Amino acid sequence: MASISMAADEGRGIRRPSALTGFWSWFTTVDHKKIGLLYGMTAFVFFIIGGLEALLIRSQLAGPDQTILNADQYNEVFTMHGLTMIFLVVMPMSAAFFNYLIPLMIGARDVAFPRINAFSYWLFLFGGLFLYSSWFLGGAPNGGWFGYAPNSTTDPTSGMTFYALGLLLTGIASTAGAINLGVTIINMRAPGMSFFRLPPFVWMGLVTQLLLVFSLPIITVALFELLFDRRWGTHFFDPTQGGDPILWQHLFWLFGHPEVYILILPAFGVFSEVLPVFSRKPLFGYQFVVFSGIAIGFIGFGVWAHHMFAAGLGPVANTAFGISTAIIAIPTGVKIFNWMATLYRGDLRFTAAMMFSIGGVAMFVIGGLSGVTHAVVPADYQQTDTYYIVAHFHYVLFGGAIFGIFSAAYYWWPKVFGHLLSEGLGKLHFWLMFVGFNLTFGPMHILGLQGMIRREYTYPASLGLTFWNQISTLGAFMIALSILVFTVNAVRTQMQKRPLETNDPWDARTLEWMTSSPPPVHNFDEIPVVHSLDEFWHRKYAQDKSGRLVPVQAGAADHGEPGEARGPSHAIHLPSPSYWPIIAALGLPTMAYGVIYSWWMVGLGAAVTLIGVYGWALEPSVAE
Repeated sequence: MASISMAADEGRGIRRPSALTGFWSWFTTVDHKKIGLLYGMTAFVFFIIGGLEALLIRSQLAGPDQTILNADQYNEVFTMHGLTMIFLVVMPMSAAFFNYLIPLMIGARDVAFPRINAFSYWLFLFGGLFLYSSWFLGGAPNGGWFGYAPNSTTDPTSGMTFYALGLLLTGIASTAGAINLGVTIINMRAPGMSFFRLPPFVWMGLVTQLLLVFSLPIITVALFELLFDRRWGTHFFDPTQGGDPILWQHLFWLFGHPEVYILILPAFGVFSEVLPVFSRKPLFGYQFVVFSGIAIGFIGFGVWAHHMFAAGLGPVANTAFGISTAIIAIPTGVKIFNWMATLYRGDLRFTAAMMFSIGGVAMFVIGGLSGVTHAVVPADYQQTDTYYIVAHFHYVLFGGAIFGIFSAAYYWWPKVFGHLLSEGLGKLHFWLMFVGFNLTFGPMHILGLQGMIRREYTYPASLGLTFWNQISTLGAFMIALSILVFTVNAVRTQMQKRPLETNDPWDARTLEWMTSSPPPVHNFDEIPVVHSLDEFWHRKYAQDKSGRLVPVQAGAADHGEPGEARGPSHAIHLPSPSYWPIIAALGLPTMAYGVIYSWWMVGLGAAVTLIGVYGWALEPSVAE
């Protein structure tokens, strides 16, 4: 373990860490690649925890009148499962890939604001730990991930206060990270990389960041109102005092439906990168894919009330939102047909990454088709609060987002770690997850149509729901087995560390594969100059007189050694490590505990954050 050497900044009297390697360097790093790895590793740990919660739920429902969990415990477990998977797994896992890859894919050395990037990660981690500490401090949140009022305002335990404060903490982290990545994409592209030369993954990243920036303030308002109702006697959602519980639903779902696309658009970006590489074809209709992603983001703000058709909004509102729900399927369908056209007559290689992308598209199609049925208001009345809805959103968010995340993991693993995951174990992982996923959530459509209610902790045998619940539970344990296979694959590969024969093992198309695998701390020896979409591919291949694809004779990338690129030289300027982001982040959960327990903790947390911000402000970006 390397020790941290400390250097005094001239004229300032502030000492700062300077080590780039070793255990302690992970606590002070501002390198986008290390922060991406921290996001990924943390999100995977939460994924294991959320998966164990899912197994508890399925074990409880495997048969009638089960007593593994009582009603209160079940409410806490399913609430924490939803919060974990949405806010602590899929969102930060997408942030992991965005943080690591976007600067590499646009030819930049780092993100626009490296220390804000570190602050975002640490606050996400502390927010997650704050939420889970509720298990030991009086009970976890128990009102569902949606936190419907007035149940969430009147529950006597502290769980829903942890809910409000925990989501506020992770929301600040996500907002800061979104602004950072958005500015990076807009302002730090390599010379020649116009917007319509951006890789589709970067485009979907930009749309995702804009959705975060515009949707998170909405739920922030709702969470503050919930917190004030619970702690200081306001009545925003109390109908007996002039409040309105439907206001919570409007605020939550005005965030919550864009949130669905915040979760799925990164996977769409992954599919749009992986399918062309393993088809050896350019993405069909690149601009249509880009504009459909933008359209999804825009229309996503206009469909929120289809979650509220049973709330009594009236026929005019229900009709309007039913139409918008049908309309948003159009840009999604455009993407699906473009992906199919990309595969058509391609030179297909069925790697693990390719299989997860194809499987993810297929599962998302099923989830999308069941989602379109929600546009039919009378049908939605029957589906609301049944397991049909549970099946729908898991086909979208697990079938789309999680399959996309694993496709990305297999595809970019050699870029990040310098060696390949086992393809054999990867394909075993895929088939176990694919079969297990469909066994888990396919039967839930049937259970919902048979009338099984969501959020019920048990059911009587007389309802005839046992068989499909047993099949669903079997599938859940098969998914767990698939995650074990992936974990074994990752650990074994890391222990063996067989080096890559080439820095470009997939014959890829985008800039991140131009540099070494794993990349150097400065990403590129020289900033690349971009001349076309799929720049790296065009440096490797050209067309002969008959239109056939042939390798460029001058070499793989026409730029000599790995990491070197064409174009003018740029001085390498990298920010130095800093411990101020973690200090600034640490004060905020301390303040949150103080809101629940004692005002002196609020003061202490505020002091810690102010010290962190003060040191941050006085610290130069580069050690002198």
